[in-house]
Amino acid sequence: MKKLLAILLLGLAASLGMQAQDRAHILKVYNWADYLDMKLIQEFEQWYKAQTGEEVKIVYETFDINENMLMQIEKGHEDYDVVCPSDYIIERMLRNDLLQPIQKNFGKTPNYLNNVSPFAIDKFQQMAPRKGITVSDYTVGYMWGTTGFLYNAKYVKPEEITSWGALLNPKFKNNIYVKDAFRDVYTSLICYAKYDLIKSGKTTHEELSTNITDENISAVEKVLKDAKPQIAGWEVDFGKERMTQGKAWIDLTWSGDAMWAIEEAKETGVKLVYTVPQEGSNVWFDGWVIPKYAKNAKAASYFINFMCMPENAIRNMDETGYVSVISTPEVIEEMTDSTLNKTVDASYFFVGIPGADSLMLNEVFYPDKSVIDRCVLMHDCQDKTEKMLAMWDNVKGNNLNTTMIIFIAAAVLIIIGAIIYTRIRKNRKHHHRR
Repeated sequence: MKKLLAILLLGLAASLGMQAQDRAHILKVYNWADYLDMKLIQEFEQWYKAQTGEEVKIVYETFDINENMLMQIEKGHEDYDVVCPSDYIIERMLRNDLLQPIQKNFGKTPNYLNNVSPFAIDKFQQMAPRKGITVSDYTVGYMWGTTGFLYNAKYVKPEEITSWGALLNPKFKNNIYVKDAFRDVYTSLICYAKYDLIKSGKTTHEELSTNITDENISAVEKVLKDAKPQIAGWEVDFGKERMTQGKAWIDLTWSGDAMWAIEEAKETGVKLVYTVPQEGSNVWFDGWVIPKYAKNAKAASYFINFMCMPENAIRNMDETGYVSVISTPEVIEEMTDSTLNKTVDASYFFVGIPGADSLMLNEVFYPDKSVIDRCVLMHDCQDKTEKMLAMWDNVKGNNLNTTMIIFIAAAVLIIIGAIIYTRIRKNRKHHHRR
């Protein structure tokens, strides 16, 4: 019996040892769907072997909600090696000690992390939950953008869309969609609600984005409730398609979605324009991190370094339609559009590069410095999260316009009919068995 037990234990130990060895050659990547040039996966495996002499195989999974991803790591202790959360989740992960430092010594391999724009590094440092933390030790930026208005030039004049107050214009009744993202909307609209205080110097955009109070939440709630006659619905992803089809006039959305819609709309003759209102808005970031429970931090660090190579950043931009945080001359060359009739001051992003204050770049991708100066980082709501969610539910629950009421009523009737039909069928089956 003792010999049998010893054999079983040796077998178990050998099995665990093989699993551990195999895990050392596996890199588990957890990213948003459609947020990477997938050809880079195999190329990284080959590149990693060439750089380190070690084999690695990527296991690639995707998520669609930040909070679901976080729950996998925080509650389930899932051992993902590389994850790509949004700014406020990175801030929360730092606060809750859920991240490992990123390795920055790659031996003979160049450190491509240095290609990240100082603009992004400075913004990321604002995520520090307390003094003494260097955020760039734990996260490296990936993509970034702004929140603003996408509008149909056929129905909306440029002077009508310079302010977030366009949400209140009765001309746009039932023709506005709003991104179903309460943090982004709050960070943008609090600039509008408190714009008089900003202009008078009594507060700043930064103070409003970080100091989330009950009074400020109520102020944004009032703006949204006043705007509800104009709001046709709350969209996660379909708003940009409605805009390309000419079925909506305005969409409060992200710059990446806006750029996709602008390009798609050209094929149907619809002219869409993106703008950031004068009161200010939020500038958002997604970034790479190595979670606390990661098993292959070495390969994870190399993966992040690989993604910061200019040629790979350009490929990921081409694939996703979003803007990389990489700020090298190669990126400028790739993104320059000589057909544009105006230049932008992108010196805030391409720091230290001659001529960066006058580049022919698409303003949706790279807003002028004058626009960025009034955009702020979105922060984790912390203990105000429940209050913010309650505000959002109140606004959306009170936004039942006629079209939505008809739609909901029809859906309820269909469900009731399906339930009745199912019960009738079940009763008939019971009768047959009897």
